[in-house]
Amino acid sequence: MTNKYAEMKSRHQKRVNEFPMRFFFDEKQFEEAMNDLGLTKDDKDKVLSIAGGGIIRKTDAEAYEKMFEEIRAEEKRNIAEDKDGTGYIADMFEYELNNHEYGYTYDADPAIEALGMTVDQIKNDNALLVGVNIAMKRIEDFENSKED
Repeated sequence: MTNKYAEMKSRHQKRVNEFPMRFFFDEKQFEEAMNDLGLTKDDKDKVLSIAGGGIIRKTDAEAYEKMFEEIRAEEKRNIAEDKDGTGYIADMFEYELNNHEYGYTYDADPAIEALGMTVDQIKNDNALLVGVNIAMKRIEDFENSKED
């Protein structure tokens, strides 16, 4: 059974990885990053800083913003389309709960925070509540099956 959220995340990660941005942590890496972008170390006026010590060409700024707007829009659309929480939403929570070691800690808060959600938001949205409960049960069942 494929996880729809994991498939989307993989697609998004591929798209982000292919975008012309570079990261650096020292002067040598900065020069390499600039060269990778087709620039010289003196072309500092032609780049913009991004989170995590990264840079993009100013000419790519609009495409960079558009890429992340499209990613966020797809995530929101997928949540909205899963009316009962048993599809994409359950997959989303299962992926993030696993990613944040829920099976060991039984603490859902890190996964909820990673999704940009709150516990109250989930409690007040039936589809989200159903989805998180399905995901927790899947993980708990898996953890219990390892003990047998």
